[in-house]
Amino acid sequence: MSPAADEIDTPEVHGAAGHRSRLRARLLKAGPDSLADHEVLEMMLFLALPRRDTKPIARALVTKFGSYAQAIAAPIAELLAVEGLGEAGAAALKIVQAAALRLVRAEVIYRPILNHWDRLIEYLTAVLARERVEQARVLFLDHRNRLIADEVQSQGTINHTPVYPRELLKRALDHHATAIILVHNHPTCHGSITLNHAVYR
Repeated sequence: MSPAADEIDTPEVHGAAGHRSRLRARLLKAGPDSLADHEVLEMMLFLALPRRDTKPIARALVTKFGSYAQAIAAPIAELLAVEGLGEAGAAALKIVQAAALRLVRAEVIYRPILNHWDRLIEYLTAVLARERVEQARVLFLDHRNRLIADEVQSQGTINHTPVYPRELLKRALDHHATAIILVHNHPTCHGSITLNHAVYR
């Protein structure tokens, strides 16, 4: 049986083994800040593409998307267009993005929003700043102003997204929320975000 397309064995792979070992050693000795963006992407792809030389793929990702952060946040269809990445590589990038967002979300979920406002802004920036179209999100709060849920209410175009008050109210009732905060991003303004005032019922 021939190897999968994502795991083609080539002579270059064997020559890359020493390079991988050196990257690992540098990470463990000097920490993640010692790695460039493309090197972080390289190491992320080691496990997903064990028989490929991931260095050119990582460099292609940075060239195409501009940075490590933009690469892992890129749409799957655009990732799949990068030569050599394949579904396994694209999935590896998206699971890293998901893990990063969960870590940031853990700092705000079930905590009083007003006491952790900076962390909330950090979370929303991580979630929304690299979205290419406007997205309306709703934060549902309990009677102690703790965040109990965060949902995408709608997605629109580059400068517009619809909001449906009836749907907002329905979801608030479903969550037994006593307050909501409506959030939306601005893709045309370098990823800035806006938080509307909490609405109490």
